[in-house]
Amino acid sequence: MRTYPTDLLLAVEHVEHSLRNGELAPLRDALTREGVTEPLRRFDSEQLFEGLDRLLGGVSQYPWQPLTDTDDVLETRPVGAVLLDDEHAEATLRGLLLAWALGNPVTVRSTRPQLWTAVMEALRDAAVPLPDGHVVAPGTDVTGVRVDVPELPADAAVALDCQAPWVHRLLDRRHLPGRSLARVRSDDTLERDSRLTARLRYLVARARRAPYYADLPRVTEAAGLTGLPILEKPALEANSLPASRNLCSGAAPSGEVLRSGATSGDPRYIVYSRTDWENMVREAVPMLYALGVAPGDRIVNTLFGGGMYGGLTTTFSEFSRMPVECYSTGQFVTVDDLLMLTKSFRANVILGMPALILPLLRDAKKRFPELRIEKILYGGTPMTENDKQWLRDELGARVVSSVLAANDGAQLGYQCHALGGTLHHVNDDYTLIEVVDENGTPVPEGTTGELLITSMQKFEGALIRYRIGDMGRIFEHTCPCGLSGRVLEYLGRSDGLIRFKGETVLYGDVFDVLTDFRVSQLQIEVFTEGSKEILVIRTEAPTPPDPGRVRELLVSKFDVLGDYQDFDSALDVFELRVESFAEGELPRNQVSGKVKTVIDRRLEVSA
Repeated sequence: MRTYPTDLLLAVEHVEHSLRNGELAPLRDALTREGVTEPLRRFDSEQLFEGLDRLLGGVSQYPWQPLTDTDDVLETRPVGAVLLDDEHAEATLRGLLLAWALGNPVTVRSTRPQLWTAVMEALRDAAVPLPDGHVVAPGTDVTGVRVDVPELPADAAVALDCQAPWVHRLLDRRHLPGRSLARVRSDDTLERDSRLTARLRYLVARARRAPYYADLPRVTEAAGLTGLPILEKPALEANSLPASRNLCSGAAPSGEVLRSGATSGDPRYIVYSRTDWENMVREAVPMLYALGVAPGDRIVNTLFGGGMYGGLTTTFSEFSRMPVECYSTGQFVTVDDLLMLTKSFRANVILGMPALILPLLRDAKKRFPELRIEKILYGGTPMTENDKQWLRDELGARVVSSVLAANDGAQLGYQCHALGGTLHHVNDDYTLIEVVDENGTPVPEGTTGELLITSMQKFEGALIRYRIGDMGRIFEHTCPCGLSGRVLEYLGRSDGLIRFKGETVLYGDVFDVLTDFRVSQLQIEVFTEGSKEILVIRTEAPTPPDPGRVRELLVSKFDVLGDYQDFDSALDVFELRVESFAEGELPRNQVSGKVKTVIDRRLEVSA
């Protein structure tokens, strides 16, 4: 079974804490007597993490390192049995820790077997999987790779030691051409559970540093996730900055802070440490390749930026690592900008939200009928099949792909060239998604429910079983793109339920009925006016449909929207109104650029 550097880090942290609180005083004294002058320095888990993260190109991606110039990976494997001749205790200790971190079984030839047996037992006391380790007498014939570890000054940084030449003798690195990160993970079926369990184990341990998660139970297997409490949005808001520091670990500040779109209520502020940000970028680059981005592409990035909103900021960080040319216009892009970039710079890709880019592209097409855009990448809100077909027919788009993402937890899912509709591949190694009922109980595979996300590689302000307010269903799927695994059918916001006349209308069902009118955006509002309850349906479309025809269709499809009611028909207490708008005319949130899909003003409290 594969072992993981994160488990060795947990073992080192366990010893570090035990040395600090005096529980391992005999071991500390024994190491000091044998020449390890500062044992705590050698068991510095933060320094060791930093060094391993640089060595491996991401501890959290182990055993694969996604490349940025191609959609390939490097695979890191243990070199095999390692032999350490114990001439200097300090060097032997470093050799043992790094050999184990990289998955190698270790044999120590030593005249002080009790010391190394005690060190190994102290590390194993953390109760995490570690490689085999043995101590034998000098001169014993042992098969394995003999590694000479040089001495290191007592004040030398552990993180820099991980870059030393001797460390590379502990690992075997292989380039896997034509194998993407998603593909190698998909093929790693025998190790999937142990891999995800190791990620969860490390996440929970890191999360426990924050007061909010201090009592979180430890996870020993992947199934243990469902035993952890659900993080509800009010709890997240109450325990996050600026309201509280309960989700902060107390580590030195680093990284980036994002603000939620706040389409309702106060904004949330999401902290990404430097490591969290690096993990997000490392995972996003191969996802962008899977969406259809290729080396040499020229990308117009119209995602929203400013006000600490994440769309433009995150993708700017990601594209800057890739061999592409990017024009980060943000939401202020104009038709003139787009036409200039496609003509002068030969831009062939546009990234943005449908609410912004569809009106932009239609206006650009009117002004320049020869306009062609090879790839359309979108996120933020769904895109109708009518709009996708227009992009293919009128702009010659051969790629129209969706990415699901949130400021809270970054990317949630993505579409390859073979997925359509609202189906998305998921990346459990980065964002583990559960589907539960309203009580938080997991539902059977393929059943619709509410989505919980666990951000597996976000350690500051951790999100564990966070109810994000979206609905969907997950099932196993063998995709023509070559991936086998879980896919998410995204079904929209869980607040997309409209109660009217005592019955329920689904936002998604209303949207589907309006397909023939080529509606791009839909907003439903409910409020009271005197003694009457009003339901207003607002549409955006390239050619605004006649409100009367829309109303007639809706009433024919949904009895509850017509005159039918279960009480005295003489009472005039309900009314359906339809308003039709051209694209871009519905109000957008100033930060996120999104149209609020469902507004229920009956819930508002009058002053």
